[in-house]
Amino acid sequence: MAMTVVEQITQLRSLLEQYNYQYYVLDAPTVPDAEYDRVFHAVKELEDRQPELRRSDSPTQRVGAAPLDGFEQVRHEVRMLSLDNAFNEQDFDSFDTRLKKLLGRDDDIEYACEPKLDGVAVSLLYRNGVLERGATRGDGQVGENITSNVRTIPSIPLKLIGSGYPDVLEVRGEIYMPRSGFEAFNDKARELYEKEFVNPRNAAAGSLRQLDPTVTAKRPLQMCCYSVGLVEGGDLPARHSEILAQLNQWGLRINVDSAVVSGAKACMNYYSRLGERRDQLPMDIDGIVFKVNSIADQQRLGFVSRAPRWAIAHKFPAQEELTTVEGIEFQVGRTGAITPVARLKPVFVGGVTVSNTTLHNMDEVERLDVRVGDTVIVRRAGDVIPQIVSVVIDKRQGGAENLVLPQQCPVCQSPVERSADEAVARCTGGLYCSAQQKEAIKHFASRKAMDIDGLGDKIIDQLVDRELIKNASDLFLLNDYQLASLDRMGPKSAANVVAAINKAKATTLDKFLYALGIREVGEATARSLSQQFGSLAALVDADREQLQLTPDVGAVVAEYFYGFMRAEHNLEVISALQERGVHWSDIDIDEQAELPLEGQTYVVTGTLESISRSDAKARLQALGAKVAGSVSKKTHCVVAGPGAGSKLTKAQDLGIDVIDEDGLLSLIAQHQ
Repeated sequence: MAMTVVEQITQLRSLLEQYNYQYYVLDAPTVPDAEYDRVFHAVKELEDRQPELRRSDSPTQRVGAAPLDGFEQVRHEVRMLSLDNAFNEQDFDSFDTRLKKLLGRDDDIEYACEPKLDGVAVSLLYRNGVLERGATRGDGQVGENITSNVRTIPSIPLKLIGSGYPDVLEVRGEIYMPRSGFEAFNDKARELYEKEFVNPRNAAAGSLRQLDPTVTAKRPLQMCCYSVGLVEGGDLPARHSEILAQLNQWGLRINVDSAVVSGAKACMNYYSRLGERRDQLPMDIDGIVFKVNSIADQQRLGFVSRAPRWAIAHKFPAQEELTTVEGIEFQVGRTGAITPVARLKPVFVGGVTVSNTTLHNMDEVERLDVRVGDTVIVRRAGDVIPQIVSVVIDKRQGGAENLVLPQQCPVCQSPVERSADEAVARCTGGLYCSAQQKEAIKHFASRKAMDIDGLGDKIIDQLVDRELIKNASDLFLLNDYQLASLDRMGPKSAANVVAAINKAKATTLDKFLYALGIREVGEATARSLSQQFGSLAALVDADREQLQLTPDVGAVVAEYFYGFMRAEHNLEVISALQERGVHWSDIDIDEQAELPLEGQTYVVTGTLESISRSDAKARLQALGAKVAGSVSKKTHCVVAGPGAGSKLTKAQDLGIDVIDEDGLLSLIAQHQ
């Protein structure tokens, strides 16, 4: 018997709810996007044909509400409380001891541990399983009605799945913007010359406060639930962790990194583990929330005026702080790039004390509108270079002047030029400029180039300042006596550096090309050029068109390389290097066998245990692969170790092959 329209639409809606749950809650989609779109349009077509069948909880109704004039206030039936904070292990131990005393016990307390997402706290009210209202936390008693906006977020079910949920269920959680979505949003904003968001939390908050829900719908928001509020007409499990698991079964997203542990020591171990992985997670977190897992114990412990006694947030070191710009200087790099650097009032952020940060170029200075004396927000996440993300304009003092690009190099006084098609301004002094000399030699000696162990930046600064060297070739004329005369260098250290210099004479063509510091010629490009031409002589003779036959070498790179090899002083340095013993073996390009991973692009992410990431990159490149820093449709495979975050997620979204460390080692062994 043929199904009625009501039966058809009910079945199709059920399919969409299932697909949404698998995709947004379980992170395990079972059908391609095209199939989801097919079912979605089938439901929409049936609803358009018979509007009386359209329901507020239909998946087609996530966007469609008219823009609001403003947000109405909502009074929470159960207060949304704040959390007390622990800033160190001693604070948490005191918390744990206090709870044991209040509960009259001396055995370990069982805690539910959850990452503290850096987003916006919200309340979702479900009546008979259907989303009725969404509200912000506000002051804990009164928030704003954001129902039209939360309905646009795919990970928030409009209707709970399954059965057994209470008649009235208030779910509480955090709405946030994943890092990958935040980066993509700001990339697009830059392309359109629109305002960028400062950080993912501001992005989430700004997106939720849009009066037009269609704007919110375009923002890549997600929601994780972390507790419940009002519950009527039904029962929930006896442990907090079990409540979250039940919410997950009803279609709500929970954090996959949540855990249950016993005792204060286990809590600190969890805190340390998540802290190490913090920068690999797909979202920003600013600490860990520890909650007594037993609901009965929670009820016995109760509340203080603004916070529950049974929960505490243990914060990570702040990744954003306020400080002031005490000065802005201009530094000169090895290619003559003039870079503005902000000197900051020292501030502890992201686990280190930050006293200066690059401003990159004048375009960035103008975008930020940063001036000496400004109060700024500085951000440092993990090993990322500290950056100024915004200026607090309200705190700007009168008389603060715009920064002006110098007309002359601050080191050698040569004219400064800035091409119309470049953001970077450059000193025209070339090797006449001592700053460029120093930076070029530092690059030449660096680990990925000639790898001269012990020849640090301060030693090179002294060698140039004392006129013992002028370019990289002079390194190979240095003796123990000259090096031992430098500050903090004894005879033994000097002998070690000379030995490292002599060892560096034996190299490879690609490392030598990279060490020369040619603009836009990085490790991968140097390797491609060496494999394409086989010898330095062939590269010196190549014209622009021949250079562009090399994979990944376009007109701009070819022009830079061609110009470098036509400059007489560069050829003099190259000749001197060879005369002083630097050598390599040429590559017989006629006999080169095609490498097994030729033409394939790999990305390595996460932590590897038996092999370093740099070694993994070198091994893959030796097999012919290109190793990129980001995932795209051109990526062939992603090597993902523990802690892999947004790159792994993007690879899974794009259907790209993913292997773990064992898979990588097997791949390497297979082609040895």
